[in-house]
Amino acid sequence: MSSDGFQAMDEFPTLKEVTQQGRDRLLPSLTNPNWLVLRERRIIFKRWLAQLPSNQLEVLDVGGRIQPYRSLIEHRIHRYVALDVRVTPLVNAVARGEYIPVGNAKFDLVICTQVLEYVVQPSLIFAEIHRVLKPDGVLLLSVPSAGPIDAAEEFWRFLPAGIRYLLSDFARVEIVAEGSSVAGLFRTVNTCLDTFARYPAARFIYRRTVAPLMNLTGALAEAISGRRNQQFAVNYSVLARK
Repeated sequence: MSSDGFQAMDEFPTLKEVTQQGRDRLLPSLTNPNWLVLRERRIIFKRWLAQLPSNQLEVLDVGGRIQPYRSLIEHRIHRYVALDVRVTPLVNAVARGEYIPVGNAKFDLVICTQVLEYVVQPSLIFAEIHRVLKPDGVLLLSVPSAGPIDAAEEFWRFLPAGIRYLLSDFARVEIVAEGSSVAGLFRTVNTCLDTFARYPAARFIYRRTVAPLMNLTGALAEAISGRRNQQFAVNYSVLARK
């Protein structure tokens, strides 16, 4: 990425690359330090998407450069529009979520995953999403509440009370933790250790030895704990209905 925010021509990913990135997000390998959270998000989104009544969905993906959750509704899509500030073969409109270049009440479903932490004023995106949703339309959102800094452009982490405040214009808001405090602890330790393995060779070894063990131990510990405590949930899935 250049200093002005535009991609150099040799940075444009191929369709194969972004498709694989999306698949890795939806079906993460045990070597992925975020496996516990990503696995849980897929389960939550799959349940929510199954509840949508329409089989001819008009869908907007804000931050949709890799579209990991599109396949969960592929057979029910009438139109799928992906908006992102970065160009990939899957992006239809290069634009910011604060200024969505479509008219009012156009979409049944808006998907926005792991985007809000990079936005200076998240309230502007929520206002735009509310505007472009049809009456009774649904927003599916995921946001982090804790974790290592992923990029210099990150601004925020989100907690349930803040999420509800930002989504106060919506008629119904459901917030579900992507794992309990136990999962949050194991995922945090895993991602931090992965960050400390700074050199490619060290990270390769870590992800094929320690990371899978941490993921499996975390999943077992969460099952034993009964998932009762969510004070240290590190990510949230959100359903908001207009």
